[in-house]
Amino acid sequence: MLDRLRAVPLFASVDIDKLDRLARGTTELEVPAGQTLIEKGAPGSGIFILEEGQAWVDAPEGGRQLMPGEVFGQRSLFGDDPQRTARVRAQTSVRCLAIPRVEIEQLLADDPQFAAELRKLSD
Repeated sequence: MLDRLRAVPLFASVDIDKLDRLARGTTELEVPAGQTLIEKGAPGSGIFILEEGQAWVDAPEGGRQLMPGEVFGQRSLFGDDPQRTARVRAQTSVRCLAIPRVEIEQLLADDPQFAAELRKLSD
């Protein structure tokens, strides 16, 4: 799992010990085409990294396609409301890495540079 996280550009600057701790809490999720990955209004449980397949985001500012390597679900980590602001549905069969909220929040607290990079993705 560590090598898979290291391959994601978002984690390029994260110290190996912190990344190893994050990898231990990360799981793999496989979802068939048509299944919802994130439901708008649901509590934000963490972030996802799309490794294979394609997904579609229905967000307040419009829709967009997610491709392998993209991170999603991070908006619920920032601000006062921890609810999901968008719906994400698998367009094809997908494989994702799922990082639980508690794990990613620990990294955000420990690594200000990572926090700034993840916040940029939320804008």
